[in-house]
Amino acid sequence: MIERLLPAEVSCAATRAESVPDGILFPEEEALIARSVAKRRNDFTTARACARRAMSGLGLPPVAVLHGHRGRPLWPEGIVGSLTHCNGYRAAALARATDVLSLGIDAEPHAPLPVDLRELITLPAERERIGPPAPEGAGEIHWDRVLFSAKESVFKTWYPVTGRELDFLEADLTFDRASGPDRAGVDGPQVRIPAEGGFTARLLLTDPALPTTLHGRWRVEDGIIATAASVRSGWRENGES
Repeated sequence: MIERLLPAEVSCAATRAESVPDGILFPEEEALIARSVAKRRNDFTTARACARRAMSGLGLPPVAVLHGHRGRPLWPEGIVGSLTHCNGYRAAALARATDVLSLGIDAEPHAPLPVDLRELITLPAERERIGPPAPEGAGEIHWDRVLFSAKESVFKTWYPVTGRELDFLEADLTFDRASGPDRAGVDGPQVRIPAEGGFTARLLLTDPALPTTLHGRWRVEDGIIATAASVRSGWRENGES
């Protein structure tokens, strides 16, 4: 699902399995999770199996994927990428730095966001645009959870380039109308699932290394929300701001 949301230059791999046959860790990766519980181990291992499949898609040999501050994956020289995992979905997306400056992906269960978290991660204008929470089981898009996921993807795109924290309230997101026949967007009638569309993140904290507006895509399918954002390496030459 994640491959639908990113440019063709990005190599993606994903799984819905809790464990995979090629989920074998390098010794230095094993050391990072030696004391982890089973769920953490499965998430870590399957995400790295996806990462190595994505490496293969770029013609790269498999290497260990360690992590830095705030869990940021450390990629081979000249490679940018992102990992994500939630119950029922793990994915990796990688690209050459000559093609993509930075990218971020995120996956979440398609369920309502807790009310207290909704207040913490949304701006008043965003809450007005997405409307009240959709009842669980009503067959509608849970826009608050889509918004949360999209902000995670934006942060994962922002942080590797700037090295600075980006608060949830420092990006103002708007969503395009859902694509596909008989589907409507945030301000329309009930949306058929699967559904997908685009989003725009206006950065309220800016950095000269990135444009002031980031773009991405979202998709809801089989109980999972997937989002992705990316910035091409030649964004200045292309007149982005």
